[in-house]
Amino acid sequence: MTDAAEVGTTGAGVDIDVVVIGAGQAGLSSAHFLGRAGFAPHTGYLVLDHEDGPGGAWRHRWPSLRMRTVHGVHALPGLAMDPVDPDTPAAEAVPAYFAAYEQHFHLPVRRPVRVRAVRRDPADRLLVQTSAGTWAARAVINATGTWDQPFWPRYPGQAEFTGRQLHTADYRGNAEFAGQHVVVVGGGSSAVQLLSEIAEVATTTWVTRRPPRLRERFTPEEGRAAVAVVDQRVRAGLPPGSVVSATGLPLTPQVRAAVARRLPMFDRITPTGVAWADGRRIRADAILWATGFRPALAHLAPLGLREPGGGIRVDGTRAVAEPRLHLVGYGPSASTIGANRAGRVAVREIRELLAGAPPRAA
Repeated sequence: MTDAAEVGTTGAGVDIDVVVIGAGQAGLSSAHFLGRAGFAPHTGYLVLDHEDGPGGAWRHRWPSLRMRTVHGVHALPGLAMDPVDPDTPAAEAVPAYFAAYEQHFHLPVRRPVRVRAVRRDPADRLLVQTSAGTWAARAVINATGTWDQPFWPRYPGQAEFTGRQLHTADYRGNAEFAGQHVVVVGGGSSAVQLLSEIAEVATTTWVTRRPPRLRERFTPEEGRAAVAVVDQRVRAGLPPGSVVSATGLPLTPQVRAAVARRLPMFDRITPTGVAWADGRRIRADAILWATGFRPALAHLAPLGLREPGGGIRVDGTRAVAEPRLHLVGYGPSASTIGANRAGRVAVREIRELLAGAPPRAA
């Protein structure tokens, strides 16, 4: 491992053992295990984050999302989250916890630094090219999550709609929809939550492409089965897919009421609303696309890792086509507890790889 006396520059950038891209749950977990494994901060490993401050995607959650309604924030390794008032906005509580975590473990986070590309170097390094310069890394942990890549479906007539269209990522509260009619699109938990919230001040219509999968309970066995489905997809080089598609929605009173009013997906968008092939039309002032996110991986494009199926083939956390790259928080590790476990696995394999041993399967 590199220490301060050994750090120099190649013709391409500053030499470093490991670069972690992203300082959300996955990135901070990975950084923690790198420190425990003996990598020196700043010279042996570094975390690059494009945000202005700690918190990752939690910085951008809508203000009405309170800690009591968050689906679970698993503690980062080595430091529990202090108890907080359940009515505290998640966009305040979680970033404060991440900030305390960075300070407690003296994690070498540099921000704001935007990673533009990761590419191979003839000198057997991975070049991490950023807005703050280039690092020549022996290994890279990508922990960029999905928040920066909201998914917008395309439907006929979408460009002619005269009302407002927004994504979950743009939502800031229900007050701006008072007195309007809002069409909410999407079958996930965020769609149901925002539908209920907007219905307090407006009329709503909920549409989904397929009937939501509902579950009355969620056992550990079902959780492992859902993770296994996603794991099989990424091992096959397919996009990870939605977690809700594998787990289903909890059958709460809120969900039950929403399902009773759900409509199938419309066929086109009109200037004043949405329409179905059978002639049914609904007027709308706004369309909220609660249609999820996709992994933020555009900066990895120079590595040529995309499979014909559209995803990156991953074994555990390791990119099969580039064993120096680990994707933490991708696929089966795209949860707070999953990211913690994956960070440990990625660091273990990186240690073995840099020591010359073949990486061990997760």
